[in-house]
Amino acid sequence: MARVASLLPPSLSPHICIISSSDLVDLLSSLSLPPLPRVLQSFSPLPQVTTRTTSLTPVPLQSFALRFSDLLEVEEGCREDEEQRAGRTIDWISARISSRCVRWLEDWERAERAAVENDRANNLRTPWWNDLRQCIEGDHIPSKHEGWNHPVAIVLAVSTMLPNPLQTLAQLHARPIELPSWVDNTHLRYSLIVHPGNSPLSDEEANALFNAVKKQYGLHSYLLPLELPSPPPPPVPVPIAPLRLPPIPQSLLNTPDPSADTESKPSSASLFTYEMNALRMSEQDIQQTAKFVREFVSMSLVPWMEKCVADWNENFTSTRRLPSRLFSSTRRLFGTGAASPAPPQTPASSVSSAQSGARSWPQSSVTSIPAGGHPPSQQRRLAEFATVLGDLKLAVSVWEVLKKDGKGGSEMLPLLLSPSPAVNLHVMQALSTITSSEPGLEPSALAQLRSLTYAVRWEGSAGFLTSPLEGDRWLVWAASSAEEPPSALLLAQAAHLSVRRLSHRRAALWFLLAATRLEKSGIKPLTIYFLRKAYGLYNASPEKNLSPSFWDAEGIEMQASTRFDGILPGLEHALGRLDYTTGDVRQAVQFFLSLLGRSSYPTHPSDNAPPEISKNHAMDKIFLEDFRVAFQHLKDTSGSEFHTTDLTLPVTFFNPRLTRVRIPGNTVGGDPLTWQSREDSWTSFWRTRGKEALHHTGKATVNEPFWVDLVVQNPFNTEVNMSNLTVIVTRLPTGSEGTPDFVNVEILDEIILDPKESRTIPLSILARQPMTLQISHVSYVFLSLLPASEFLGSRGRRLQDTPHQRQNKVYAPDTMATVEVEDAAQRLSAQFFEDSQLVLYHGECRPMRIWLSNIGTQAIGDIWLIGGDDDEFWFGEFRDRDTVETSALGSETFDSDNNSLLPRTPYKIQWSSVDDSILIPGASFEIPFVLHANRLGEQELCLLLTFREGHGHGFHCVRIAQSFEVRPLLSASLTFQAGPTLENFFTSILEVRNITLPASVVVPQMVTLSPTWSCKSLTSSKHQSFRSLIGVNPRDDIPNFNDTFQFVIGSLAKVLKGQAVVENPPPPLTRPPVILSRQVRIMSLLHQCRRNMVARELLTQHPYISPALHPFIFPLYHPQSLDVLLFWDIPSSGRSGHWHGALNAVIKEVQEMKVKRSMYVETQREKSMILESIRACEWNAEMNPILLTIVEPGIINHNFSKTSCHVPVALVLRNLSLTCPSKYTLKLASEATAYDPSDLSPPSWIGRLTFRGMLEPMQHVTLTPTLLVTRPDTYSLEGWQLEVEVGQMVDSSWRTIYRYLEKPSEVHRPSVTVVASAPPSQDFVSLHASAMKC
Repeated sequence: MARVASLLPPSLSPHICIISSSDLVDLLSSLSLPPLPRVLQSFSPLPQVTTRTTSLTPVPLQSFALRFSDLLEVEEGCREDEEQRAGRTIDWISARISSRCVRWLEDWERAERAAVENDRANNLRTPWWNDLRQCIEGDHIPSKHEGWNHPVAIVLAVSTMLPNPLQTLAQLHARPIELPSWVDNTHLRYSLIVHPGNSPLSDEEANALFNAVKKQYGLHSYLLPLELPSPPPPPVPVPIAPLRLPPIPQSLLNTPDPSADTESKPSSASLFTYEMNALRMSEQDIQQTAKFVREFVSMSLVPWMEKCVADWNENFTSTRRLPSRLFSSTRRLFGTGAASPAPPQTPASSVSSAQSGARSWPQSSVTSIPAGGHPPSQQRRLAEFATVLGDLKLAVSVWEVLKKDGKGGSEMLPLLLSPSPAVNLHVMQALSTITSSEPGLEPSALAQLRSLTYAVRWEGSAGFLTSPLEGDRWLVWAASSAEEPPSALLLAQAAHLSVRRLSHRRAALWFLLAATRLEKSGIKPLTIYFLRKAYGLYNASPEKNLSPSFWDAEGIEMQASTRFDGILPGLEHALGRLDYTTGDVRQAVQFFLSLLGRSSYPTHPSDNAPPEISKNHAMDKIFLEDFRVAFQHLKDTSGSEFHTTDLTLPVTFFNPRLTRVRIPGNTVGGDPLTWQSREDSWTSFWRTRGKEALHHTGKATVNEPFWVDLVVQNPFNTEVNMSNLTVIVTRLPTGSEGTPDFVNVEILDEIILDPKESRTIPLSILARQPMTLQISHVSYVFLSLLPASEFLGSRGRRLQDTPHQRQNKVYAPDTMATVEVEDAAQRLSAQFFEDSQLVLYHGECRPMRIWLSNIGTQAIGDIWLIGGDDDEFWFGEFRDRDTVETSALGSETFDSDNNSLLPRTPYKIQWSSVDDSILIPGASFEIPFVLHANRLGEQELCLLLTFREGHGHGFHCVRIAQSFEVRPLLSASLTFQAGPTLENFFTSILEVRNITLPASVVVPQMVTLSPTWSCKSLTSSKHQSFRSLIGVNPRDDIPNFNDTFQFVIGSLAKVLKGQAVVENPPPPLTRPPVILSRQVRIMSLLHQCRRNMVARELLTQHPYISPALHPFIFPLYHPQSLDVLLFWDIPSSGRSGHWHGALNAVIKEVQEMKVKRSMYVETQREKSMILESIRACEWNAEMNPILLTIVEPGIINHNFSKTSCHVPVALVLRNLSLTCPSKYTLKLASEATAYDPSDLSPPSWIGRLTFRGMLEPMQHVTLTPTLLVTRPDTYSLEGWQLEVEVGQMVDSSWRTIYRYLEKPSEVHRPSVTVVASAPPSQDFVSLHASAMKC
C-alpha cells in the first residue's frame, strides 16, 4: 500500500538547467550576486503546490523542491567518466570529513549539552551526517542508472542590458544541447528575460520584447523586472546552497571540447566574490523573483509534467493489458524478440556484460555503460514524474513493474510503500544489484556512491526507525565492506539511530566498526569519538526489571552488567594508543591500566596451544609493554607535577583468603575444623575436673620471628616483576603506646613471576614487645614503576539480626589477620620422629614415637594428649613377637565391661625418665605408641597436646600432625548360612586374598569374638588365598542379655515418642576369654576399631537421630554379634597387623521390639524415616526360626515288576531361636503337581500328609513321610508347605508374635533317583550260552 504524499528528498526533485547570456552573468557579478542558478535555488522549496493525478485528482503538496544548476557545468560533468567522477566524489567527501571533523565535534558537544538541557537529545542530527547528506544531495550530474538528475527543463536567460536581447536569446535557442545520448532529451524549454532597473530599454520596450519572445518561442516565457540597485542592499539570509563537487581539471577530461573555451568564458564571472547563503537584493526584487519561480512551476513545469505523465500512462496501460502481457511473457520465455509498442523514444536495451569485473545486470543496475547508451526508458521517466507530482498510486505500480522486469525500482519502493517487513526485501535487492558479486572484494567507487545515495534518501523517509523496518540496518547494509570514510559515517549514523531505538549493544558494535574504518583513513578525532561512544555503550548496564531479592539470592551486585569482555580490551587498547599519539598521555595510561584488569585467560600457552591462547599471551605482553612505555613517558614529562593518585592498579596479585600467619612450632597441617574439634573435646573433658582455661595456640613470641605467607598469582600470560614487596603492620588497639621500632618487617627488593605462576612468598616479622598486631595491606611497586597496595582483609559475614539488616545489605566488620605476641614462658615442642609421609597397609599396626621438649622458661607439670574419635592408637612400647622369649608368650582375656560408644577420653602422658615428674626448661623425652590403620586412603593424624606448669595454672596447647596413606592389602569377606547338619547351627565362610603385594602374607592366627556364639574351624585352605569354613553354635554358658535388650528398647521407645533420652551408659557385657599370640595390648585397639565401625553404621542407618545420643541408645556390642580378628604378617618387610570383621545380629530375632509407638517429631517425613531406620536396624532383625532340612535318600534300586516303590524321606525341623518356642504345620501335597516338566518329576506323597508340633528353643525333630514312586525316574522332594508361628506362653495361653509361610526354594532342589532292578529272562540265558559255545 502506498503512503500518503509526503516530502521527497531534494535529490528526487525536478532538475532545472539554466544557460545564461554573458551580459546577465556580468550583471549579477557586478552587483555581488551569485549566478542565476544560485539565486533561483534560494527560493526552493515552494510551499503549497497542488498537482493532479492521471485521474485529475488534486494532490496538495506542502513543499515542492526544485534544483537549479548551470547547463554548462552539467555538460562538462557528463564528459567525465562516471566511475572516475564517483571516485572523485568519494575522495572529496573524505577530504571534507578529515578537514572539518574537529569543528564538527566541538559543535556537536555544545549542541548535545544544549539538547540535554532542553530534552531534545533524540531529535539532534550529527553535523557529519548533515554534511554527508548535503554532499550526496548536491550531486546534479545526470547518471546512466537513473533519471533523477536528467534535466526536466532548460531555462534560457538573457538580460535587457544589450542592445538586441532578442538576437541573444535566438542564439541561445539555436545552441545545441551538448549532453550525451544517454541523457533524456525530453525537457521543457523556457525563456527568461531579466529586465534590470538600469537597463537601456524602457519598460514598454521590454514588454514589446517579451511579446515577441512569446510569439516566437511560445508561452513558456517570462519577463522578470528587477531593480538591482547599486550599491547593493544589505545581505538577506537564504537557505544553504547545495554542495557541489569541484570541477575536474580540463586535462583529465576524457573528451576535451574545443569550444569549451568560448562557452566557459561567461563562467569566469564566478571568480567574483559573493556572500555565501545570502542575497544582496531588495525586498521588491525578492518578491518578483519568488513570483517568477512560482509561476514557472505552477504555469509551466507542473502542467507540462502532468501532460507527459498522462501521455506516458496511456502507453504504459496499453502495454500492460492481459493479451499483451500473455504474448510478451510467451515471447520472453521462448527467447523471441518483441518490438515495444511504446513511446516515440527508443527504449534502452540491455548492456553487454563486458565491463571490468562486473556481473551482467539489467540496464538499471549496471555499473558502467558505454558512451553510446540509451536514455532512461519511458516507463522509468513515467515513474519518476509521477513520484514528483505525488501520484503515488501510479508511481508504485510502475516502480513494481520495473522491479519485476529487472529494470530497477527497488530503491524507490522503500520511500513510497507503507512500513512492512516486505520493504526490507526491496532494500536488499536494491543494494545487491550494485555490490560486487565476489565476497571479500571492496565495492567500486560507483557502487559505493550509489549505495550512499540510496541510504541518504531512505534515512529521511517516514517510519524509518519503526519496528517493521528497522532502517538503521539499511545503512549498515549500504556500507557493506567499503573501507572509505563515507561508508564509516553510514555505520556511525546507524549506530546513532540505534541508540535512539535503545539498541545499545548493536549501536556499540556499529560505532566500533565505524571507528575501525576511519582509523585506516587517518581521521583520528572522529575515530576517538566513535570508540569512546562504543566504550560507553558496552560499559553501560542494561536495565534489568528484576526484584532486588534476586540479586541477593544470586550474590550479584545490582549495578553489575553483563559486559562484553571480549570486545572491551580491544576498545581500550585502541583508545589508549590514539590518546598516546594525540598527546593525552595520562588518559592513555588510564586506558592501559584498565586493560590490565581484563586479563583473565586461564591457561599458559604452550607449543601446541590453540591459536586463541597464543594470541591472548601476545596481547598481555603488548598491553604491559604499552603501559610501561606510556607510564615512563608520563613520569619523564610531568616533572614535579607527577602524581599517581588517580592511577590505581585494577588487577590483584594476592589472595587474602589464602594468606596465612605461620608461627614457629605451629606450622602443622590439619583442617581448622579438626583442631577446633580437638579443643572442644578437651574443654568438654576438663569441664568436670577443673576450671582452668585453655589458652589457644597461634601466638607469637617476643624477639622470635614469625612469617606471613602471601599467595601471589600472576594473572597475566607474560612475565611480571614487582619490587619493594612488604606488608603493612599496625598495632592494636590503634593509638596504643609503644616504641617506634616495635616491629621489624622484611622487605623483598624484587620478585619476578612467570606467566600464570602461583607462588607462596613468606615475609618475616619480628616483634620487640608483647602486643597484638594486625596485618592489613601488602604494598609493592608494580613493574618497578607504579606503587600499589592490596587489602588483605575479607569482608565480614552478612548480618540478618534486625529488620534493617535483613532488608538491606549490612555486613560485619572486615576480618584481617591478627597475631598476638606474648612472652616465651610456657612452650612445648612436639614432633614425630618420621617427618615423611607414611605408607601403611590396611590393618597394619605401626610403631611410632613423639619427641617432646620444653623450650620455654618455666617447668611443665602435666601433659595430656587428645586425638580424634576416629583415630586408633595405643600408647605403650611395641615389641616384636620374634624378639620375645617363649616363656613370655601368654594369653590375653577379653573381659572388659566397657560396652559404650562414648569416644576415648584424653590420655595423660606419664614419663618415668624425668625427675620429680616435671619437665624442666630444656628437658625432653619421647612417647612410643602404636597406630592402627583401619581406613583406606589419604589421612592425617592430628594430635593436640595440652600442658601446664602445675595444679591451678591454665593450660597451653601445641599441635602435631602426621599425614599417612593407607593402601589395601587383603580382601576379606565373611558370609554365613544355616548349618546343613545338626552339628552346627550356622556355618560361616571367611575368604581372604592378597590383592596388593607380590610378596607372601602370612596369617598366623584367626580369632572369633562373640558373647553368644562359639566358633570352630571346620576346613581351611591356604593356597592362593586363605579360605576357612567356620561352624557357629551357641555357647554352653550364654548369659542373660535381657538388661541389654531392655535398655535398647526403652531408649528407642523414647526416641519414637519424642521424649528425652536419659544419658545413661548401656549395661556391661562380658565375653569369654580368648588366647592370643600377640604381645601388643590389643584390647584398646579392638575397642576403638569396634566403636568406629559401629558409629559409622549408626550415622548411615539413623540420620535423623542425633549422633550425640547414639552412645546412650545403642551398646557397643550386640549380644548376638560375631567378630572375626585376623592377624597377618609380611615376613619380607617385618610388618604386621590385624583385620577386624563383624557379623552383626542377623542370626537373632528380637521380638521384644514390637511395642506400641507414639511418634511426635518435627515433620511427617522424619517420623517415617526414623521408624523405617529402626525397623531395618540390627536390633529389630526378624527371620523364620524354623529351618527345614531334607535328607536326600540318594539312588534306590527297586523291582517295579512286583510292586511300586515306597521311599521314606527324612525331614529335619530345627528351631534356631535361642529364646522363643515355635509351632509348625507341615503340609504335603497328596497329588502330583507339575512343577517343571523339563527337569525333575513331581513327587507324590502318601500316608500322613500333615504334621503339627511345637519346638522349644534350639530343639529339633525328624519327620518321615512316604514318597510313592510308580516308575524309574528322578523325583524332586518338593510339594510341601511349612507354616510357622513364633510366640510365647503367657498365663498358660499361647500368644503368637510372628507368622511365617515357607515353600520349597527354586535354587536348591533336593531329589531322589529310583532305578529299576528286574532279574534276567530265560531267553537271554540261552542266547548267552550259545555264544560261549561258539
